[in-house]
Amino acid sequence: MADPATYRPAPGEIPDSPGVYRFRDQHGRVVYVGKAKSLRSRLGSYFQDLSALHVRTQAMVTTAASVDWVTVDTEVEALQLEYSWIKEYDPRFNVRYRDDKSYPYLAVTLDEEYPRITVMRGAKRKGVRYFGPYAHAWAIRESVDLLLRVFPARTCSAGVFKRHGQIGRPCLLGYIGKCSAPCVGRVDAAEHRRIVEDFCSFLSGQTTAYTKRVEREMKAAAAELDYERAARLRDDLRALERALEKNAVVLGDGTDADVIGLVDDELEAAVQVFHVRGGRIRGQRGFVVEKVEDVTPADLIEHLLQQLYGDQNPDAVPREVLVPELPPDLEATTAWLSELRGSHVDLRVPQRGDKRDLLETVTRNAGQSLALHKTRRGGDLTSRSLALEELQEALGLPEAPLRIECIDVSHLQGTDVVASLVVFEDGLARKSEYRRFAIRGAAGDGISDDTRSIAEVVTRRFKRLAEEQAMVGDDGLPGIDPTTGRPRRFAYPPNLLVVDGGQPQVESAQAALSEIGVTDVAVVGLAKRLEEVWVPGDPDPVILPRTSEGLYLLQRVRDEAHRFAITYQRQKRGKRMVESILDDVPGLGEARKKALLRQFTSLKRLRAATADELATVPGIGPTLAAAVVEALAADAPAPAFNTATGEILD
Repeated sequence: MADPATYRPAPGEIPDSPGVYRFRDQHGRVVYVGKAKSLRSRLGSYFQDLSALHVRTQAMVTTAASVDWVTVDTEVEALQLEYSWIKEYDPRFNVRYRDDKSYPYLAVTLDEEYPRITVMRGAKRKGVRYFGPYAHAWAIRESVDLLLRVFPARTCSAGVFKRHGQIGRPCLLGYIGKCSAPCVGRVDAAEHRRIVEDFCSFLSGQTTAYTKRVEREMKAAAAELDYERAARLRDDLRALERALEKNAVVLGDGTDADVIGLVDDELEAAVQVFHVRGGRIRGQRGFVVEKVEDVTPADLIEHLLQQLYGDQNPDAVPREVLVPELPPDLEATTAWLSELRGSHVDLRVPQRGDKRDLLETVTRNAGQSLALHKTRRGGDLTSRSLALEELQEALGLPEAPLRIECIDVSHLQGTDVVASLVVFEDGLARKSEYRRFAIRGAAGDGISDDTRSIAEVVTRRFKRLAEEQAMVGDDGLPGIDPTTGRPRRFAYPPNLLVVDGGQPQVESAQAALSEIGVTDVAVVGLAKRLEEVWVPGDPDPVILPRTSEGLYLLQRVRDEAHRFAITYQRQKRGKRMVESILDDVPGLGEARKKALLRQFTSLKRLRAATADELATVPGIGPTLAAAVVEALAADAPAPAFNTATGEILD
């Protein structure tokens, strides 16, 4: 725990201008990012008597070991830089909004030659346009099923699309008129993209213009006595109206707006967002946030706007954003949103009428969401803190193990030996920092030696730590990649290293650390049989109660490492099996084998593929495809059969 006085900037060193600042810990990791109209005034507020600071601010300044800053010309630039740094560094003391559930989105893959309409969850990717979020996936599918009659765009996967293109027949949706069947050339890429763009325009709120256009075309067809076309357009119009009826009108003036409701207490806050387009609620989204810093509701609104719109397409930012409180830098935030949208955005607190009533409704939803979240998560937050405290006490650690790493080894009878390293921070998995290792010392020797494998992983991991800490960025801080300016993944040591195993595995890991010269990382092992915790140099294990939260956390870490190692080992084994079978096929080199693996991903799928399907892989012609099919057929396992009846068994 650092004393803020040891890294306080000298008087007059901090400029009195707008800027963004970063607090870093002793390893160079960014723990907090903030912005200020006056850097001198804001940073000075952190270096006062600790007793005068908020308890969370105290934790931040005592965790930090240095502070640096960048000056900018305007507050808008400060807002943009703060957002990009928070996204890049993911600081532990900044507000982190997370969805209160996994919301499905209606996604349109505009980055493909023939865009696809589908349902997606999770992280968003570039080149895909998203609509929603929706409360349920079935609600998306119902709406899409109605709209496909009017906008017959592709909804099939890449594999289905390719297969029907090869056989020359469309799928069922193509036959019933709910797909324009670009797979068989009924429409070209340009025509299909026009259909998809009309679909996106309709969902983005341009409904009135489109329905009126369909109505005009229907009347014109009837006037020309083309009653069949008029009837089809009439049915299209009814389908559009049914799709619109699923969303209630909440704003009679047809406004495009996002309405944000917020309810908070001293520890957490819940946010609900209603996305209103054309006066109708098109989607809803909820967030919960732990207050790891001293923030006001206005500050929370500002952070939410950054996360909500920072990575969105320009047309995802509505004309109006209705909030319960205005952010502290209203002008800068409004200018930033307007720049994202490309036109003026009205950010305000509604005072009366329908919009005020809707905001109160959204706020009530936020209050219910916070109450439900506390019911679900209250015990979890308490148990995580209790688990870390129990481990600190039971293992005699100088501080709670906020960063835990675990190593597990996996193999199949001594072959394909691999290891995993998983990372938990503050009791939660940090999957972006997981690593996997192909064990070099055991490769191909047919010998399984867990202690040797663990020693190899520990040596490689902590040698990499020393190398990355030796790399210094342009700002002179360790652990920073001088090329990218970003923190390196292995630049931070764990407080606690866990190995899957008993005393031999623990002693092996400790010996590897001692050989490298690492003395400030605690090592323990968790043996599966009796769930005993082994400590280096101690002939007897540490026995934690079965109801211990600390033991439960160690089990979760160990099981996650085991899962990650098994997954990698199976992938490696599957690829090796495929490669060995294909080694004897004439003309099939390494590049073509890799191309086959990329296309079919597993031996099962490769066996099921026909010669024509194999020939679609770049570099695999008809002759070579036939040779691969023959080699796979020759290597196929013999079928099982009933000896009494002679029947082949499935």
